[in-house]
Amino acid sequence: MRLLLMTDTHLPKRAKELPEPLLAELPRADVVFHAGDWVDEATLDLLESRSRRLVAVYGNNDGPPLRARLPETAYADLDGLRFAVIHETGPAQGRETRCAARFPDTDVLVFGHSHIPWDTTAPTGLRLLNPGSPTDRRRQPHCTYMTATVTDGRLRDVTLHPLPPR
Repeated sequence: MRLLLMTDTHLPKRAKELPEPLLAELPRADVVFHAGDWVDEATLDLLESRSRRLVAVYGNNDGPPLRARLPETAYADLDGLRFAVIHETGPAQGRETRCAARFPDTDVLVFGHSHIPWDTTAPTGLRLLNPGSPTDRRRQPHCTYMTATVTDGRLRDVTLHPLPPR
């Protein structure tokens, strides 16, 4: 099962549209994750129409229309692997311990907010993934997104994809 992970798209404020390499991944993904800060409903509509399955939440920059359509926290069980998605996890320091306590029955937590790619594992085994932002790199060298696979109930092939400059 192929996964596509993104967050913090901030359209149309940070870019006019999603980058083409990211859009090209949509038909290959069995599940698309978006960890919030869409800003516009058009991006949600686009991902809903092009994704086989979308697991998504709202972020702090998402207004009432998006909050009416999306939860604050989303969950998905993929081949026995338990995923949770949330936008904000708080400061980087102590993140693994804090998130492991908050999501004790979760194997993988997808999050956003910082625009900083993150891939760590808590002492409990919880894997924390932030795919960065495909449209607003902030202080990072590139805009980014992630792909991964789930095979036999295990997360594999987690890859951070840098995007070319716009």
